[in-house]
Amino acid sequence: MTKRVLLGRIGAAHSMRGEVVVTSFAARPLDLAGYGPLTDASGKRQFEIVKLRQAGKGLIARLKGIEDRTAAEALRGTELYVERGRLPAPAADDFYLADLIGLLAVTADGLEVGEVIDVPNYGGGDLIEIRPAAGGETILLPFTRAHVPSVDIAGGKLLVVPPVLVEAVDEDDASEEE
Repeated sequence: MTKRVLLGRIGAAHSMRGEVVVTSFAARPLDLAGYGPLTDASGKRQFEIVKLRQAGKGLIARLKGIEDRTAAEALRGTELYVERGRLPAPAADDFYLADLIGLLAVTADGLEVGEVIDVPNYGGGDLIEIRPAAGGETILLPFTRAHVPSVDIAGGKLLVVPPVLVEAVDEDDASEEE
């Protein structure tokens, strides 16, 4: 399976001629047009950016084959992906979040926690989603140095420090014990 990286999201239609507002997740937003055809999440539909310009805080794009507002509006919310291999190599000790998917998550004691299956962000920062080696529900850890102190892309693993779980004590039960 080819790894793909989320690079942008199509927003509202911008004009009657089929232009769309685009949010770019590229380090330099206007570079979005330089990666060649982008795909949707399924990888089945391609989008070629014919023209891209800065407009206020966002970008306005003209996409090949999108000629009117109705066609542009139908694309609202479409995420734009590029194959990982078409991105520039990251600097030393850097990586793309997509590179984390498939890595083995291990503790400092060498305990295999599971495999990284996603790096979601629900608005409060990036998380590491791990499919446990023992099965069961996935585990979400904050992607911070405190919980993921090292990442070894070449070695295929990352070190995780699971949070300490604190058991809640019912105050009524605690007072009875005294």
